[in-house]
Parts: sequence; structure tokens; C-alpha cells
Amino acid sequence: MTEHSPEAGETPERLRSLPSRLLALTAAQADRLVSAGLAAEDARKWHYAALVSLDESGPASQADLSRRTGIYRSDLVSVINELADQGHVERTPDPTDRRRNVITLTARGRKHLERLDEVLAEAQEELMGPLTVAERALLSSLLERLLGR
Repeated sequence: MTEHSPEAGETPERLRSLPSRLLALTAAQADRLVSAGLAAEDARKWHYAALVSLDESGPASQADLSRRTGIYRSDLVSVINELADQGHVERTPDPTDRRRNVITLTARGRKHLERLDEVLAEAQEELMGPLTVAERALLSSLLERLLGR
């Protein structure tokens, strides 16, 4: 069941002030902004996660990439297929174990990732626009604490 957004005055006070509800509504808004921005670039969140992991940590086996990103191995196969079809990653046999593949970010993939970073920065700016720089840093710090990081 999805929730529509009633006018602020229509929402009962106890609902308006529930932190869990506010977090959920904000997360949904963030997800819409990010997903729309990525879709405009023919990408999805999992594409971005895989590309970032390869950029920051280097080539990886599919199993390592799954662990790094939290993407289930069965789902990661289709993500890698899509990225390979677009020329953003290469899949080559692991020279130490021919049963495994090594996934490597291509130059084209790095350029695509740079564009996706711009798109996500724009989405973050739209989401966080009402907050000052200090408030943004505080919110991020508080959210990290809530997540136990």
C-alpha cells in the first residue's frame, strides 16, 4: 500500500511529528530523485554501486563485488551483463582461477561514472536544498549514528 501526500494541515499532529514517518517519507523522496536522475542516464542504483566499487577498490571477482556492494550474486549477474553491454565494464577470466571472472571498470565506464556522480550531486542538492551546509553535515552525522556507523 502506498501513501499519498495529504496537505500538511490534514495530517494528524501525531503522524506529522513521528521521526520514523518523517525518515520514511524523506527516504522515499530521496529514492525518487536518485532513481529518476539515474534513469535519465540509462542507469540504476545497482549500476552506480558496482561502478563506484570498481572505481574505488579496483577489479574484482563477481563474488567480491557482491560482498562490496551488497548486491545478491544472482542479481549482480544481470547488473554486470547490462554494464558490459554498455561498455562500462569488462568481464575476463581470472588468470589464477579460470572458473571465476574478474570485472574491470573501462575508460568508458569511468566517464559514465563521472556523469552519474554529477547526477547524484544534483539529486542531493535538490533533496537537501532547504538546509544550510552545517545542517546538512549535522543531519548526515545523525543519520550515521542512527545506522550505527
